[in-house]
Amino acid sequence: MIKARIPAQYPDTANLADYEKTRSTFSWQSLESRFFPDGPERCNIITRSIDLRAESPETRDRPALIFHSADRKQSWTYAQLKDISCRWATMLERYGFGIGDRLMVYMPAAPETWFAMAACARIGVVFCPVFSTSTIHEVESRVAGIRPKGVLTTPDLAEKIPASVPAGGDSGDVPVIFLQKGPAPGLFPEEVITAEAAPRMPADPVIRYFPKQTPLYMIFTSGSTRPPKGIVHCHGDMAGMYATAEWVLDIKSDTILWTDADPAWVTGTVYGGFAPWLHGITALAVEDTFAASKWYYILEKYKINVWYTTPRILGQIIAAGEDLPRRYDLSALAHIVTVGAPLVPDVIYWCRKHLGIVPHDIWWMTETGIICIANIPGADIKPGSMGRPLPGIEAAILDESGDPLPAMSIGELALKAGWPGMMTDIFNDPARYETYFTDDKWFMTGDIALADEEGYFYHHGRNDDLLKTGDNKLIGPFEIEQLLCMHPAVAEAAVIAKSQEPGESVSYLKAFITPNAGYIPSSRLSYEIQAFLKGNLTAELIVGEVEFIESLPRTISGKLLRRVLRAKELGLPSGETKNMKD
Repeated sequence: MIKARIPAQYPDTANLADYEKTRSTFSWQSLESRFFPDGPERCNIITRSIDLRAESPETRDRPALIFHSADRKQSWTYAQLKDISCRWATMLERYGFGIGDRLMVYMPAAPETWFAMAACARIGVVFCPVFSTSTIHEVESRVAGIRPKGVLTTPDLAEKIPASVPAGGDSGDVPVIFLQKGPAPGLFPEEVITAEAAPRMPADPVIRYFPKQTPLYMIFTSGSTRPPKGIVHCHGDMAGMYATAEWVLDIKSDTILWTDADPAWVTGTVYGGFAPWLHGITALAVEDTFAASKWYYILEKYKINVWYTTPRILGQIIAAGEDLPRRYDLSALAHIVTVGAPLVPDVIYWCRKHLGIVPHDIWWMTETGIICIANIPGADIKPGSMGRPLPGIEAAILDESGDPLPAMSIGELALKAGWPGMMTDIFNDPARYETYFTDDKWFMTGDIALADEEGYFYHHGRNDDLLKTGDNKLIGPFEIEQLLCMHPAVAEAAVIAKSQEPGESVSYLKAFITPNAGYIPSSRLSYEIQAFLKGNLTAELIVGEVEFIESLPRTISGKLLRRVLRAKELGLPSGETKNMKD
């Protein structure tokens, strides 16, 4: 536990300057009334964001979205984004999309991703982004899980989409493939090139109203012992998105925000699109391979005020050297926020010294929908802490029986259910959704943490073994184990992460395998299994070791005990596994 303290960055000018007073007086109900002026049964996030700003003389000509890539640099005002999203919404309706239908977006970051995001929200279609780096196996799994009525993609990526997997159409296949550009590959019955079709659609305002619980977007996140789950969020999240962007990102009316996350990661969807539009500010989106010099250039060129990034990116910035930032004008940069992994003190102090900014660590997850625990600009930072619960969020550390633990005790982080942003469903799996909640309405996060006497929370890892790739895509060991079991020599498999060098983005994994009858463990067989995996896994996940064992450690009911395998690797006692309970 680090007891050092860094004074508040903006104690007087921060949007959330008086943390204690705001927590004692704030209520979500009063804030929500601003977003549902006609009642909670008649709402739409786009009317309170893009359309509201497009109709205001003060903001209609303000850039809503700036896009930067190696070969494309373009911006769109709120008035233009309203026009484009209306045309896209009309296009979707012309091809049969309606409330509750799902559009899978499978492509690298591109303006069309954000056009589709806004268009889907206009008419109640569920926006479902998927990482463009997904393997064929993952794409097949996502199509089967999402059951989309259509997919927005590129001609190259379209070849990975399995036409035979049951989806959202009457025929059981994906009915419509929307291609960002041509030529069409001719793989599907209905292929639409959006660059040609959307501009021909009427620009008449398109808006539909529905109850606030109407699904807005769905993002898949992996579990360790079960298949990936489709987390569903609704239009009612807008109050939570707005408040957390104001408090944590410290957004002002003239802020230019860069969230350098892929939209397939919930951070990119919420704080790269919906949240800045709700505030009427400018959001920058970037599609480019990382290089420290590129990131510095972008910060300077677009005069970024708030940069929302990850500790991994900051680690790579640091690795590039302390001389590099001196070559760029970073005077516009006022605030850095990080998420995705604990922010270690060395990174905080380096950024303060060489960038002139103290990065602020925060915590949330796909299931929470919004930032829940944060270091805010108006409060002191305790290096190593992820901060304190935001107003309207009640957090606690619970023991195995679900009872709150005293300060300085390690247990599972839990949030009291009911904030705007909490997932509303796991698609087609209501039973799994209910497992997140205790009888007394605590939402169990699956993260291990502790809280100190002042209410600062400290993260101590996951209890479900998720693995994170360099682009912040979460992969569950279950998915890799399922792939392993597709090899004819593998009867059972378990995967654990091995130690990495600081700053490495590649996840180095070890697989424990029980071979099928007739297969003799050998170096040759190990090599064949590794080669099999290499063609089906992202390059950021490397199974570098294979160990053959007679049986995998399990509980009485058969639940796999990966922690026993990790203990074995570390030479630590693993305990008696035969009588372990779930």
